[in-house]
Amino acid sequence: MVHSNPFLRHKISYIGGVKFNLLCFGVQNRVEVERLLDGLKWDDKGLVVATAQNVDTGTILMQGFANKEAVLKTASERRATFYSRSRSQLWTKGETSNNFINIHDISLDCDRDSIIYLGKPVGPACHTGTATCFYTSLDDLIDDPQGGKHKLALSTLYSLENIISQRKAELASFQTGKPSWTKRLLLDNKLLCSKIREEADELCRTMEENEGRSRTASEAADVVYHILVSLAVQEVKFEEVLEHLRERFSQSGIEEKKNRAPKVTKD
Repeated sequence: MVHSNPFLRHKISYIGGVKFNLLCFGVQNRVEVERLLDGLKWDDKGLVVATAQNVDTGTILMQGFANKEAVLKTASERRATFYSRSRSQLWTKGETSNNFINIHDISLDCDRDSIIYLGKPVGPACHTGTATCFYTSLDDLIDDPQGGKHKLALSTLYSLENIISQRKAELASFQTGKPSWTKRLLLDNKLLCSKIREEADELCRTMEENEGRSRTASEAADVVYHILVSLAVQEVKFEEVLEHLRERFSQSGIEEKKNRAPKVTKD
């Protein structure tokens, strides 16, 4: 959850063992934050590489450069701010498009010469309208030097979610022939639910019967796959699941269950 008031949230990163309170940012600790930022290895133009990353999915959204004022502004206003080398001025992502990146935390690398803005994007991160600026594969460029094909740099989980989404889109034009297993599941809720229960039971048995790590990982993969198909049927993105998990980090399980929205019942 993103608070509009930067004084409401405490988010701690560490620089050399020193607590760096970035996102509970006020006048009182500005001097201390500036002192800590002085410890970064700014280049000869006073810049470091700043990479924006989705706090839930881990997707790399974009990359730019930031000077000290850009980092301070990001920390205080909680929106990813960079330094434009071509315009020689600060710029906040989304200031013209409203596609802001709301910041939850800022991390520094081990060499102190680059930073990560961990945040939640509001709309596409790239000016081309794609979710991320990284959508061109080197292998694809070798096969097609024109680079006409866009393929987002997705992790294994999100590549699988994307494939399932494609299978669902193909159902509209599917006419004859034997459908793939994924399409069968997408078309049959009863079959899908039975498989989720079956695979969950098999995962539990790996623990009960001590079947080993490899077997456990394999059965867990089956559960994840069928859950992703279930989410696709209900048009729920896995990112939404991760958002709920993040919101529970500082909340006890009992408290979280008490605060859940009531189930919607059908008449």
